[in-house]
Amino acid sequence: MTAGWQTKPLGDVCDYQRGLTYTKTDEVEVSENVVLRATNIDLLTNLLDLGELKYINEKVIVPDSKKVQVGSLIICTASGSKSHLGKVAYIDDDYGYAFGGFMGMLTPKNELNSKFLFHLMTSPAYKDFIAALSDGANINNLKFDDLRQFEIPVPPLPEQQRIVTLLDEAFDGIATAKAHAEENLQNARAIFESHLQSVFTQRGDGWIDISFGEVADFRNGINFTQSSVGDPVKILGVKDFRSSYWAPLDNLETVTPDGALSDLDTLQSNDLVFVRSNGNPELIGRCLLIGEIAERATHSGFTIRARLRGAELSPTYLCHFLKSKRVRKEMVDGGNGTNIRSLNQGTLSRLVIPLPPVKTQARIVVQLEALSEETQTLESLYQRKLTALDELKKSLLAKAFSGQL
Repeated sequence: MTAGWQTKPLGDVCDYQRGLTYTKTDEVEVSENVVLRATNIDLLTNLLDLGELKYINEKVIVPDSKKVQVGSLIICTASGSKSHLGKVAYIDDDYGYAFGGFMGMLTPKNELNSKFLFHLMTSPAYKDFIAALSDGANINNLKFDDLRQFEIPVPPLPEQQRIVTLLDEAFDGIATAKAHAEENLQNARAIFESHLQSVFTQRGDGWIDISFGEVADFRNGINFTQSSVGDPVKILGVKDFRSSYWAPLDNLETVTPDGALSDLDTLQSNDLVFVRSNGNPELIGRCLLIGEIAERATHSGFTIRARLRGAELSPTYLCHFLKSKRVRKEMVDGGNGTNIRSLNQGTLSRLVIPLPPVKTQARIVVQLEALSEETQTLESLYQRKLTALDELKKSLLAKAFSGQL
């Protein structure tokens, strides 16, 4: 331990207050009684997010002890997800808001700088402590009796303030750098999307429009149960879909369908497989192009297979067309279902495809794949920069609370 520093359990240097409990019937559309919940703490930034507030009836009396105080920290003590358990946010203003029953409030005593505590409770050491409390158990509640044992390094107050100042300045710079990297990442994707759109709208001689159903046959994937009896076969499922548009056929799961598998249900090279339905709307309509197949494989009931007829439409050209956000939106909007959207064969069959001559298709594919490779290189560069900035932040936090900053 650095000279002049002490180590104390959190319970000795903070006061703790449980959140306000209320019933569902107390909730109203708007009132003066605002309650902060776990969703008001951004998991990635640990900043307060006041975009979605909860209001309760003004007849509910909220004691001052259940309202956030400037310089305190609110902490998530219960959540449906372990990743949110223990997350904290610093209260930087006199909001006058209450905090709910799945939250707690930590108020540092005089010997502890509140921003110093906040930075400590975003550090890897704190996150490891929280993870250890729930490791290997179905625990989605954080008790203060457990939390109070977290060890707090307590240097003299002037040293705490010095560390806070250094971290605040460093993190402001990191936040700015991350914002620039994320903006560049979005710009790279937008440039590719813009070019993708222009390729299929700025047509030349020999282009025609065809419907997908004119050149392809469609088939839904197979269904199976735990009790199915038949020959084991590899299966392409929704979890195997990636943004690359090439199917990873070497690591597929094996299932047992009922009875003999029809040739129509067996995947072939140049088949396209689409996500038909899934809890994640971002995946619906995503397609994969089947490459070389080393062993027999099929596809799950949550997918649709398209098999092209004839050679006038290049499957790779078609895949690039299907990457377009406009086309993805058309496929999803044309599906059925309310709470869970679902793509269907009819929507795919009606999809209008701009079809140039075969040689033009080949030239477009070369151009798009070259641009796609450049875009992916840029995306990788910006992702590495974002990762490096996150690692820098972790390193600064580790050094700060071990007396090395």
